[in-house]
Formats: sequence, C-alpha cells, structure tokens
Amino acid sequence: MTDDLAALQHEAEHSIAAAPDLRALEAVRVALLGKAGRLTARLKALGGLPAEARREEGARLNAVKEALAAALAARRVALEGAALAARLAGERIDVTLPARPSESGVIHPISRSMDEIAALFGAMGFTVAEGPDIETDWHNFGALNIPPHHPARADHDTFYLPPETAEAPPPVLRTHTSPVQVRTMLSAPPPIHIIAMGRTYRADHDATHSPMFHQCEGLVIDRAITLGHLKGCLSDFLRAFFGLPDLPVRFRASYFPFTEPSMEVDIGWNRRTGELGRGGDWLEILGSGMVHAKVLANAGIDPREWQGFAFGMGIERITMLKHGISDLRPFFESDLRWLRHYGFSPFAPAMLHEGV
Repeated sequence: MTDDLAALQHEAEHSIAAAPDLRALEAVRVALLGKAGRLTARLKALGGLPAEARREEGARLNAVKEALAAALAARRVALEGAALAARLAGERIDVTLPARPSESGVIHPISRSMDEIAALFGAMGFTVAEGPDIETDWHNFGALNIPPHHPARADHDTFYLPPETAEAPPPVLRTHTSPVQVRTMLSAPPPIHIIAMGRTYRADHDATHSPMFHQCEGLVIDRAITLGHLKGCLSDFLRAFFGLPDLPVRFRASYFPFTEPSMEVDIGWNRRTGELGRGGDWLEILGSGMVHAKVLANAGIDPREWQGFAFGMGIERITMLKHGISDLRPFFESDLRWLRHYGFSPFAPAMLHEGV
C-alpha cells in the first residue's frame, strides 16, 4: 500500500508540473483532492482499518496531501505569473509613438453669434435678461399692445397649448423674446438696459424659416431717450458685428403694435453677389422703434416720465449673412460635417477686439 501511495504521489506531482494553464491545474486538483478525488477516496477508506494501521496510514496520507497542496500552490503562482507576463506583453504600448489624432469639438454658429452679440451690447452697458419659453397670452400679446385680431394670434402662425380652464386663454410657445422685456419692466424699476436672447417658435418651415429659431431683442428705458440713441446703438452694433466700419445703415418707417414710431433697419448689400456693404442695394435686417406708451403703461411705467426704444433681430438671419450660409435648415440637422465647416474653436471665444 505504501508503494501505491508513492506511485500516486509521483504521478500527481508529474500531472501538476505538466499542467499548461490554470484551468488544467484546477482539473488535476479536483481529480486528486476533490470530493471524488483519488486521495480523498483513500482518506475516506481509513475508517475500515484497525486503529494502529489507521494511525500509520493516516499520517502517510496527510503528508502526501500536504505535499500535493504545496505543489499545487507553487504551480498556481507560476502559471499566474506567466499569464500576467503574457498579458503585459500583449498590451504593451510604445509611448514613443505619436498620439492617435482626435477631433476637438466646435462651437455652433448660433452659440458663437450669441456670444458676440452679448459682448458687443455688453460693451454698451446692456445686461442679458431671460424668460420662460411657455408664456401667457398677456405677456406674449396683450401687454405688447397686440390686438385680438392681429395675424400673429392665428392658430396657423402660433403654437398654442391646452388651457388650464375653459375660460382661461391658452398658453403659447413664445413667438418672440419680447415677453422678457415685459417681465423685466414689471420686476425692475427703470432705467433699464437689457438684451433678451433665446428660442422662439412660429408655425413656419422652409429654407429661410424654422418652427423654432433664435431671437435677440433689446430694450432701453430711461429719461430723454430719442431716436438718435436708437440709431447710434444699432448702427454701431451692425458695423461691429459684420466687421464693416463703413456699412451703410438705413432706418425706414414701418409699423409694429408695440413701438411708435416704428422703423425697419436696412443694411447695404449687393443683391447679385450677396456681398455686404457693396452694390447699392438694401436688405432688411431687423425691426425697431420707440416703445409704445401703452406698453409702458401696461408694465406699470409712467410714459410721461420715462421713454425708450426697443429692437429685435433673428440670430439665424444675421449669422447666415455674416458667414455666407444660404440655407437655414442645416442649423438644426446635427450634421457634423456642416458643423465642422462652420463651427468655431472653443479656444477662440468672442472678443470685443474682433469687431470694435
């Protein structure tokens, strides 16, 4: 029986040393020391031996078991080290190689224009005001002297939401950022010098119109404000924004319910080539005017003491003109090729020296 045990130990040690990987080593361990293993079976058979023989045989079996357990542990350490070395060799990186090229993100042209607008008007003393996208009928229309029969209130022009009650006017996705002006006048006493930029919504969609677009509106409320202040403010802004110090600017009489007198603002351009400041033609660029006395009164401001001017422009429109973009729709299509072409580096933010 001793010779059989020695042969078992010799065979087991050979199998352990020959195990090529951890899975094979585990199979050897189970075959020897598992519940149905060869050495385990001999340990279980000790109960049938006489006491003296059981003591001697048990001592030999335990010595073999400890020897095999030590051999298994040593082989496991060796195999784990070899596996780690192979993994490190396979995953080794040559740090002297050049880095893989990666494309950095760019700033969307709309965001860039908004940064430039904020910088230019900020230099004139304006602050940026904000308001909700979902507005009440009064803030969006009533307070701005827009009558019930005005076309802007029609369902085919405006996005209405379900009213809270049958009697209440339905909320509206704001059709302009003018409600921000109303909210500012209601919350802060004059003097007021703000611009309001953000998303606006109208039911229109083609190459030059989108159901959602961006507007910038400005409001100045102070004492002794005249049309001369309005003209100087907008002329300076347009010439700085487009980078043309001699850009022709024309103010043309028009009508808006919330201003009186009202004026469209045109800039010189070439109708044939699209070049700004050249050609002798005129292109309408924004609307403006002196704030209507009813709008001031609706906001709780005495029009006999305070007066001011307001203006509004489409940010997509001036962006398209500045950068030669002919179609509005790609602004919202998330085409990375278009964005890489017209986008701006995040490391080159809008600075005043670019236009002033």
